Amino acid sequence: MSVNPGTRVRVHYAGTLDDGTEFDSSHKRGPLEFTVGAGEVIDGFDAAVAGLSPGEMTKIRVEAAEAYGARVEEAVQRVGLDAFGEPPSVGDTVNLIAPDGNSIRATVTAVEEETAELDFNHPLAGQALNFELELVEIVESP
Repeated sequence: MSVNPGTRVRVHYAGTLDDGTEFDSSHKRGPLEFTVGAGEVIDGFDAAVAGLSPGEMTKIRVEAAEAYGARVEEAVQRVGLDAFGEPPSVGDTVNLIAPDGNSIRATVTAVEEETAELDFNHPLAGQALNFELELVEIVESP
């Protein structure tokens, strides 16, 4: 039996950048479970699982456009340190509340005397992602 859109699956994966740096892996925490075609994972990852059978493995490269999109320089902004309870440090991840009430995550990329530079891009934006995937099992077929 192979995977079609609407199929719920469990997949093991290891994700690396072009320089070989591993950015994520399911092998230490257990397979990722998702429904193919439901928008629960990045498009390129989703498409790679379609057509696989349990036990099959594949290697794919997902270009930035099919992963987390292009890096947007306008998404890097300076914020006054008075916006924080305690001064942040470079590398910190902060959650801010947008005017619509939603939480927005940013990474602190610089801290100066009165401001912090926040990068609202996804940490993997602008990068191609490489995956080694194994379809562990089909949980449910449509």
